[in-house]
Amino acid sequence: MRILFLLLTTFTFFTSIAQSEDEKQLRSIYDKALTDGKAYDWLNYLSNEIGGRLSGSQEAQKAVEYTKAELEALGLDRVWLQPVMVPKWERGAKEVAYLESSKGKINLPICALGGSVATPKSGIKGKILEVQGVDDLKKLGEDKIKGNIIFYNRPMNPNLINTFEAYSGCVNQRYSGAAEAIKYGASGIIVRSMNLRLDDFPHTGSMSYGNIPTSNRIPAAAISTNGANLLSNALKLDSKAQFYFKQNCKQYEDVESFNVIGEIKGSTYPDEIMIVGGHLDSWDLGDGSHDDGAGVVQSMDVLRLIKASGYKPKKTIRVVLFMNEENGLRGGKKYAEVAKNKKEKHVFALESDSGGFTPRGFSFDCSDADFAQVQNWKTLFEPYLIHLFVKGHAGADIGPLKDEGLVLAGLRPDSQRYFDHHHAENDTFEHVNKRELELGAATMASLVFLVDKYGFTPAKVIKD
Repeated sequence: MRILFLLLTTFTFFTSIAQSEDEKQLRSIYDKALTDGKAYDWLNYLSNEIGGRLSGSQEAQKAVEYTKAELEALGLDRVWLQPVMVPKWERGAKEVAYLESSKGKINLPICALGGSVATPKSGIKGKILEVQGVDDLKKLGEDKIKGNIIFYNRPMNPNLINTFEAYSGCVNQRYSGAAEAIKYGASGIIVRSMNLRLDDFPHTGSMSYGNIPTSNRIPAAAISTNGANLLSNALKLDSKAQFYFKQNCKQYEDVESFNVIGEIKGSTYPDEIMIVGGHLDSWDLGDGSHDDGAGVVQSMDVLRLIKASGYKPKKTIRVVLFMNEENGLRGGKKYAEVAKNKKEKHVFALESDSGGFTPRGFSFDCSDADFAQVQNWKTLFEPYLIHLFVKGHAGADIGPLKDEGLVLAGLRPDSQRYFDHHHAENDTFEHVNKRELELGAATMASLVFLVDKYGFTPAKVIKD
């Protein structure tokens, strides 16, 4: 009994020492981020000097060059560019839309959806039919739809506290609404913006025609939430009202771009790789500060904070700034493809792509055993008000890496204001809070430190 007591006492003693050391390390990381952070300055340049960084654009290339130079200035062991072919789509001149009814003419704020074809040069004008989603098309049938414009007006569910769940509940009308409407002979579609707030900002986003030939494609645009409500009310008063819209977008051939990658080589297990990243591209309406400039600069600062804290990582830590998450996921797929071809051992991947708001915790895509390991670290984060540790989706760009034994994680900031700015003209630098952004970078760096120090289940080789 006495021997057991001594063993338990010794175990508790060394556990306490380790806990104290980890607390000091996290404190060092947070102190550095909040008093000498770089993320906000980097974001200021990306947003205000470069601007929106749509894949294939000059701004996207400038962002590649800028972030590569900044990573090199950090003194990392290696910085390089990974070529990737990306789609090139341009919006063209500003879109125009209005409704003509018995009450007169009402101008409405719209924007083309990413990947949409243009309208004819003179625009499109016709009867507009309101539906709540793609399932309503079957109820109307081809006889009523053919030659008319479809207005998808299903809002995000305000009862859902998790706003990403609300987004998932209605985004299919934006992504596949045109392809479905084409089956019934529609001439175009208008989609309510994915936004819980009532405002006048139309929100763009990716859409797809599937395998439909170019000659059969119809133009697709988003309308602001205020505009959608105004349009819906006007149609109730005059169902024969005529809707007009004109957009000038164009799809070009794919062009070459790059993922930007930098790494600190591991001191003990250099062949075991942990990555942290966000996507460098953004939509073109705002400057992409929340989506995903914030994730880019937070990920860059993770490596700087690790170096500045004096900690020598045992595993190799990479920052990956992915290109083309918004309209193709080409960067994430290319990184995973190269990793598989090289048979690299990835043990952990962390993504920030939910805005630069106050961090609340992480979501993990992993085994129950690995999640149990994560739960052991919760008390270390409690002083920083980080409390959300859940299993779930980790991130789009790191998703293609998924393999047995690999732990994926996503930073989870407070999401209540995220969709006020998502893919819209007001996703701009002034809407990012410096302290919240820095807290997110420190929270990510702290998790990376703990994963490097304690690890998970044995690393797996990424197989073909």
